[in-house]
Amino acid sequence: MTAPRPLRVLLADAAPMQRSGLRAALTAQGDAAAADGRPTDAAAHRLPADAAADRSPADAAADRSPAGAAADRSPAGAAAHRDIVIAGETGDGGEAIDLARRLLPDVLITDLALPRVDGLGVTRAVSAAGLPVRVLILTDHDTDEDALAAIAAGAAGYLGKTAPAGELVAAVRAIAGGGAVITPPVLARILTRVAEALPAPETTTSSKLDTLTDREREVLVHVARGHSNAEIAAGLQVSETTIKTHVGHVLTKLRLRDRTQAVVLAYETGLVKPGA
Repeated sequence: MTAPRPLRVLLADAAPMQRSGLRAALTAQGDAAAADGRPTDAAAHRLPADAAADRSPADAAADRSPAGAAADRSPAGAAAHRDIVIAGETGDGGEAIDLARRLLPDVLITDLALPRVDGLGVTRAVSAAGLPVRVLILTDHDTDEDALAAIAAGAAGYLGKTAPAGELVAAVRAIAGGGAVITPPVLARILTRVAEALPAPETTTSSKLDTLTDREREVLVHVARGHSNAEIAAGLQVSETTIKTHVGHVLTKLRLRDRTQAVVLAYETGLVKPGA
């Protein structure tokens, strides 16, 4: 069976030590996977920013394919397969945009503070270009305004630099898979602000939810309260696969992109109230 292609990550942070720490945290997961015998793909390799800048879109596409990955393998690298590899890194916002276009990584991790173009500008440029690149903003700032600005710019994730390595890796995987991640304290504050700004439930139409079954509404309530699929399954005494199916139906029926939009809609329609 062919092993899945590794997730490719581009790092953008003005501090070399910060990039080094991120690189170590992300690639260490693959080393652990290899030690456990779990299937991973492609030798870990890091492209210096100046070398990555010379690569063409065709080269980037080759890196993303099994053939391109195999061509990059060295005997040493083949012994340390990783499920996350660093495709490139830079300390400059302008170069981050260029590398995102050239390398087409799965996830771009960027700080807010960057020379020439800040993290929000990088995010807007990647989003406006329609690149298949998901952006995770990793920052020292945890203000609601910064988080809202990041979401408005098109970021799929907003995480504090103090987050544990495991949380960072989980965020990268979730974002690469189409999900969205916001550091919990910030998300809680944002949801409270959104709820306070909404009209009273009795004046808000809930017709958007009419297409849902009673069980799907129940699942949506759990999702809005931040429960995982496993937690919902345990609470409703059904399998996790059943919950995944219900969540998929909710997103499809309501034409939502991800769970974050589902949470907002649940508050918007009055299905869930702050503190309930």
